[in-house]
Formats: sequence, C-alpha cells, structure tokens
Amino acid sequence: MSKPSPTVYTIPAGEAFVDALARGILDQVGSAPEALARVRVLLPTRRACRSLREAFLRLSQGRPMLLPQMTPLGDVDEDGLVLEGVDVDDALDLPPAIGSLTRQTLLASFVLRMDPSITPEQAVRLGGELAKLVDQVHTEGLDLSRLPTLVQDAELSTHWEKTVTFLAIVGETWPKVLKAEGALDPAQRRDLLLRARARAWSANPPSGPVYAAGSTGTIPATAELLNVVAHLPQGAVVLPGLDSAACDEVWANLDSAHPQFGMAQLLEKLGAARTDVLPWPGCSPLPNPRRDVFNLALVPAEATHLWRDADIDVPAALAGVTRIDCDGAREEAATIALILRSALNDPDQFPGRTAALITPDRQLARRVAVEMRRWGVEIDDSAGQPLDQTPPGAFFNLVAEMAADRFHPVGVLACLKHPLAAGGMAAAAMRTAARALEAACLRGARPDDGLAGLQDRLRVHLREKRDRARFERMGFREDLVTKVLQALEHCVQPLADALAQPDALAPADLLMLHAQAAEALARTDDGDDARRLWAGDAGESLSAFIAEAHEALGRLPNLPPEQYPALIRALMTGRAVRPGYAPHPRVHIWGLLEARLQRADILVLGGLNEGTWPADPQPSPWMSRPMLREFGLPLPERRVGLSAHDFVQAACTPHVFITRSARQGSSPQVPSRWLTRLDTLLGEARPAADTTWTTWAKGLTQPDGPAQQCPPPRPTPPVAARPRQLSVTAIEKWIRDPYSIYARYILKLEPLDPIDADASAADKGNVIHTALERFIKQNMTALPADPLSELLEIGRHVFREEISSPGVRAFWWPRFERIARWFVDFESKRRLAGITPALIEGEGRIELDGLQEKFILTAKADRMDRSATGLTIIDYKTGQAPTNRQVESGLTPQLPLEGLMVKCGGFATVPKELPIEELLYLRLSGGRDPGEEKPVKLDAEQAVQDSYEGLTRLIHKFDDEKTPYLSRPRVKFESRYGDFDHLARVKEWRSGDEGGDE
Repeated sequence: MSKPSPTVYTIPAGEAFVDALARGILDQVGSAPEALARVRVLLPTRRACRSLREAFLRLSQGRPMLLPQMTPLGDVDEDGLVLEGVDVDDALDLPPAIGSLTRQTLLASFVLRMDPSITPEQAVRLGGELAKLVDQVHTEGLDLSRLPTLVQDAELSTHWEKTVTFLAIVGETWPKVLKAEGALDPAQRRDLLLRARARAWSANPPSGPVYAAGSTGTIPATAELLNVVAHLPQGAVVLPGLDSAACDEVWANLDSAHPQFGMAQLLEKLGAARTDVLPWPGCSPLPNPRRDVFNLALVPAEATHLWRDADIDVPAALAGVTRIDCDGAREEAATIALILRSALNDPDQFPGRTAALITPDRQLARRVAVEMRRWGVEIDDSAGQPLDQTPPGAFFNLVAEMAADRFHPVGVLACLKHPLAAGGMAAAAMRTAARALEAACLRGARPDDGLAGLQDRLRVHLREKRDRARFERMGFREDLVTKVLQALEHCVQPLADALAQPDALAPADLLMLHAQAAEALARTDDGDDARRLWAGDAGESLSAFIAEAHEALGRLPNLPPEQYPALIRALMTGRAVRPGYAPHPRVHIWGLLEARLQRADILVLGGLNEGTWPADPQPSPWMSRPMLREFGLPLPERRVGLSAHDFVQAACTPHVFITRSARQGSSPQVPSRWLTRLDTLLGEARPAADTTWTTWAKGLTQPDGPAQQCPPPRPTPPVAARPRQLSVTAIEKWIRDPYSIYARYILKLEPLDPIDADASAADKGNVIHTALERFIKQNMTALPADPLSELLEIGRHVFREEISSPGVRAFWWPRFERIARWFVDFESKRRLAGITPALIEGEGRIELDGLQEKFILTAKADRMDRSATGLTIIDYKTGQAPTNRQVESGLTPQLPLEGLMVKCGGFATVPKELPIEELLYLRLSGGRDPGEEKPVKLDAEQAVQDSYEGLTRLIHKFDDEKTPYLSRPRVKFESRYGDFDHLARVKEWRSGDEGGDE
C-alpha cells in the first residue's frame, strides 16, 4: 500500500552528503543492528556506496556494525527481484547485455555497408557514436522506428536525409541483429530491470525502510523507480542540493543549463511541489551565505534583476573560498599540487585530513598527479588512465605500427626503446642493442622498406672505414645489431608480412598475429614474456581487451591489412585502466561523475574555463539539433545543467579552492560562465584573486638567487690534450668555431645524423665526389669516346652502392645527370687546352713547427690539374663556394693550405717545384645552372704564403694553455647552428629571449 503523497527530503549544498545521510538514517531507524540491516539505500554509483560505508564507519568511530543494504541504482539484482515476486517469465527472462566492442563493430559494419569509402577506423568511431545514440534512445524511452517521420516532418538537407534513411534502416534491422546475437542493448536491459523493480515494489513494498539518495532522476526509468520509492510506506527520496529558498520567478524560468533543472523535472514526475520537500533530519534549515550567493549567481537570465536588490554579506559568503587565476596550465597544476600537499601537513593538528581535486580536464588531472610525485605522493585519478597510454597498451600499438610501416626508423626506435621490448634478450641488453641499431642503420636518410633495407644499410655503413670507426668508438658491436635484427625477424616479421599483403584479411586473424608478435617481442632471456606484458592492472586490461576485441572483430568484413593499426587503436580509445586500490588514502582526483556525493576536507575545483567546465556541447554525427528536438532527445546543453549542479555542490564545501588558467598553450582562455556571473553579481565587492599560491608554485622552479645569464664557455684543456693533427677542412672550423674542435678532438664527441632525415647536402656531395673520382681515375690520360655515357654508368653504380633509399636516389639522380653533362663539357675543354689531372682524391700530410711539438696538417684533395705553366688546385662544391674575400681574410683557407702542402712536398705524386697557378672551386649544384667555375681571384702564391703565416700563428696561439676554445667567435652564418652549439649552450648566452623559446 503506497502513501497518497511522496516523501521527499533534501540535503542542502554545503553539507557532507553521505555523512548527513548516514546520521539521518541512524536517527530515524536507531542504532540497533537488526534495525539498520533492514534498511535499503539506493545510490547513483558504486563509489557513492563505498563513501556511505565509510561515513557509517566514521560515525561508529571504527566499531563493527551491520550496515544497510547499499545498491547502485543501475545495478539491479535479478535474484533479488525473484524474491520480491516479479514474474520471471515476463520481466526477468532477459538476454544478457551485448558487449561494448561487439556492439561497436556490429554497428560499424552497418556504416561500412552504407559508405564503402569509409575506412574501418572511421567506421568504428562512428559505430561508437551510433551506440551512444541507441543508448540515448532507449534511455529516453523512444523508438528508432520513428526516425523515418523526421524526413516528413522537418526540412532537412540532403546529407541529413541520407543519414535519417540510414538510421531508419538501423532502427529496423538492429533489433533483429540483437535477437540473433541473443543479447540486449545495455541501456535497454538496465531500463527493463529498473522498471521491473519499480513494479515489484509497487505490488509488494519492502518490509523495511527504503531511501533513494543522491539521484536527480535524469533517466526516465530511474525517475519511475524514484517515484515508487517516494510513495512507499517506508520510502523516501533524498535530493542533493535542492534550492528550497529560490523564489517562484527563478523556479518558473528554469532552463536545461540551470543546476536545479533536473530536480525540478523530477519533482514534477513525483507529483511533489517544491514546498513539499523537507530538510533531511539533522540538516540546518537556516540560510547559508555561501549557498545563497552561488544559487543567486546562477539564476536564469530572466531573474537577474534580483541581483540589484540582493543584500550579500561577501566576507561571510566567501569565507573559506580561495580563487586562484594562474598564467598557464603548468602553473595551475603546480599550484593545485601545492594545495593538495599542504593538506597532508601537520598530522598532529589535522589527523586524517583529506583533500581532492575535482576537474573534468583529464590533462590537468594527469599534470597534477605528476607534480605530486615531486614529494613522493602517488595520487589516484578516479577516471583512470587510458589503456593506450599505459606501458602495455602503448607497446601493443607500437608493435603494430612498426610492422605496418615496414620497419621505418622512427617506428623501430619507438618500439625497441620501450621498456617492455626484449626480443629474447635481457631488457637492458635490448636497450643497448637498440642504440647500436640506431647508430648503424637508423640515422640519416631513411633506408629501404623492411628488414632487408636495414640489413642493406648495415652493410653500407660498416663498409665505410670512417663509419665503422665511429661506430666502434661509441662502444657498439656489429653482433648487437645483428642480434636485434634477428629478434625483429623472428618476433615481428610474420605480422609485417601479413600487413604487407595486397589482399584483404580478417581483422581477427591479424589481431592474433599482433598479440603473438607483441608477446614474443616482450619475451626476455628467461622466457618471462607473459608476466611482463600481461602483469598488473594495465596488463590484465590489455589481455581482456584483446579477448573481447577478437570476438568483436569477427563481425567486421575483411579489410586492407595496412588499415589494421588504426582500427585497433580506434577500438582501444576510451578504455581506461583503474588501479585496484587507492595509492594514497587521503588525496584524490575525481571527475565530475566520480565526485558526486563524495566528501573531502579541502576541495580544489580545477580547470574552470569555458569549454572545459562546462564543456562545449559536442554535436552528434548522426543527428542535428533540430532532429534531436523533433525526435524527443535532450539537447547537449542538458549536460551543462548537470555540470552546474556539480559545481554548486562542490563550491559550497567549507574549504574550497577555485582555479583556472589564463592561457592554454598560446591561446587565451575565457573564465567559466559561473565565475563570470559570480564576478558580475559581486561587482567591486568581489575579493581579489589570491596570488600567494601561484608565487609559491613559481618558486618551485626558480633559483634561490637572481637569475644569472650563462656565460660563453671558455675551456682551456692542457696542451698535452690538445690536438696535434688536423685536416685542412678542420682548420676552418678551428678558426671560426674553436669549441667544435674541442668537442670533437678533445672530448671525442661525434655528432649523430637526424633520424629519418631528409637527404643531406653532405650525402649528395659524397656521391658526386665518388662518381667524379672514379671517372677521372679511369681516364687520367684521355677521355673515352662517349664520356657522358661512361660517367652516367659510373654514377648509377655509385648511387646503388652509397644510397640505400630509393626515394633519395630518385630525387638526386636528375641533378646528377645535369651535373654530368656540364662536367663532361668542362673536362673536354680542359683536355683540349692541354690541362690534365695530376692528383685525384689524393691524401697528403706535412709537419709544421709548434711551440711545444710538431703539428701535422693533413688533407684529402679533391683534384689537382697540371698544365704547361703550373698547377691548378680544384675543390668540388655542391653547395655555396667561398668568396674571394673569405679566402683572402684567411677564414676559408682550404685551397691555400693545400697549396702550402704542395710546396712542402706533402703530396707524393705532385712535384713541389710546380708553381701554384690557380685556385679553383667548381660549384656543382645540378640546378638551373648545373655547374659553374668559381676561380679565386687572388695571387695564388701569395695566398699560399699568407695561409702558412696564419696557420703558424694559430698553432702557436693554441699551444698556450691560457688560450680558450671559444664558441662561435667568427662564424660564417650567424643563423646557422653547428653540431656542438647545444653543448656550448649558445642560445643561453647569445640572447636571453632566444634561449627562452626552446
């Protein structure tokens, strides 16, 4: 027998909801164990049930007690319904809920049939949105079969007409698919069970008290159950934060963005007036300044005239509220971390004090969690960590991307440097082997596709003496590279072969190959593969995901294998990993849903910017706003009202901090509409934002004293450590940037090429030098009958030997052809003039006197030509050739120094008696002007003499231990940075602004 009028209570905002609820239940039923055990409490979430248990524990001061039956509203116990007398055949003979991934892939298959041009990844994402729409339709008690009427009743664009036609097909076909699967949609099954419980309690009311607390009844089936509970003889509904003091004008103009809108609708469904709602026992009915000012600030636009006559005691209303405006997201996270850390101080004065951050901004939550580790505090983010950002999930995706990309450098390094990669080795050994592979094969231009490309790059690399020597100086061995290539071939090659197939394959089969590859690559030398990849919360979640995805992918048609990695990443999106226990018992991070009904001594409301809290309404890809309204679905703005209610509930906590950031990256941010309304309401009476915490946050990363600009480096190593042998090309670096000589020859550092780099000018120069060298050496005395054909044939061989990337070969080859035609013409003219090569790529050395000991100068001259009157020294330049002024000033002394070596007999095949007639640069660009003669317009003999005197002074200068190796004293290009400028910290001491950018 139900009572004629509903029983509805409210616990006002500002009260600790679960503590007040527990006290009120004890007051009403007494503390007798058997009385409390007869009570049943319905709460919105499992987390709320745990919080209520903890509240009873606090009230009992830790003494054992029998607790009420606490049930989340969405978790209906079917066995319990049987005991309550529900007709099993009618209401409980329900199929299970369909798995989320299975439903997503089934709906994705509908999308693929609608538009075959859509990729499987896009179809899966659209399938996920379609699943949300289906749940929303079930939640609102609507029927998809009504969709065709939208086309008749509304003027829609062609696009939306096609979409509605598709949805109509889905509405007709989807129930048949579910029947064939023997399942129901989760929302449909939940609503059926909720309504079954409502019918059961209406027909056979429970013998004990029933309280439905904390829900606003936004789900119609939930509202139906709450209506039954409110009318039970011993039932009551307890609303969170009803504004009982609001005037009728406010109540009459409520819209979906208002925090009271949901409860107003629920009261209407319960048949209760706002005046019928009673304060929960033990809750003060007296006005609360804080609650009143926030409720007033959020009144509907039609009632804002009430602000003019409002009598607000600002100090009383905002006592305990601290607003902090931060410059950026990083500062906001550091500030919040300081506030949470302060809650853990003074355990004697504040024993058991708790603190929590409430924010919908997941990025801010992760930043705060990282900042808390500064003090060794691990904090639990209740929203969990996305599976694809956990180590096992990220590794799983990296394996697929590496295989699909045919072992391109970035993917290989990202995967092999992951902590889970082992490939049958010890984890540390894999890191070393990956670095060896990086140095030998992955730096520089991209190699050919597949492991064969990496093996070809290794052969080319180790064939060059210079590269092999550098490789060995870095402490790596060839056997390490071979071992890691073998591991990739054994573990990942089967997956890579499958993903390279031209024919469509079953995605479920690819998933099995993918899982086997990941497990094999995670295996260590002791066979510890399963425990490494599948261990912990994240590993278990990955294992469960693979099992569910394997079943779900069987519903998708065969797909092009190269689309598989994007598909599996799309399926993994949205899956979260939550720890089995809270890392710290007194500090928490909550999302808006998780924070409802929770309590903490100190609350931080973070990320209060428009677009974050409240979030921007997300449009549905399946229905426009007019279609949603016409069909009867709620508009996205309804979520704004729920967010507003969450904000008011949390803001009324006794000790609360409200934070926001003025900028997100380089974009300015707008304060949340609720803060703007509060500022407008308070006007000049509003307190200034607190800057104390932001000052402390900035102090975490600021030096104790004033900032000092980094001075340029001035290393002065002992003379014994200074180099006694340099090449003529290194002499220019010695003059222009002595620090680079210090780093390379004293510190023994080697610059690394970029990963997956574009073809560099140095590589192009090496190939052209090698081709021209071979051509001239084969034709020292006379040119062949068809010199161009021979040079091009030589070029083809050199390109195949030296350049492993086919893309680079294709890019540079046309340039080489133009260079070859110009060079043959140049060479033919010189041969006709009686000029013949005397030296090609010849090595030489001489000794010069130093203050301490001899100094050796070496060179590998590109070319020297001999004529009847003298010697021409030639240097090939594929880039810019030096100017006369640069040579004359001694800043570019390469050719004059080679002339000096000739004069000193440094080249065995070139007589030192030959006069130096000309210094010549050949600029070989292969562009519009493929080649150009750039003679140095100076007296060659005088330039040689000047270079000798300049080099002698330089040697003597650096033989003085007091002479430092300065960085960039005479650089050729101010804007171009050298290989060791980062080590010299050039950007820090050259310009404060420049150094602060990166």
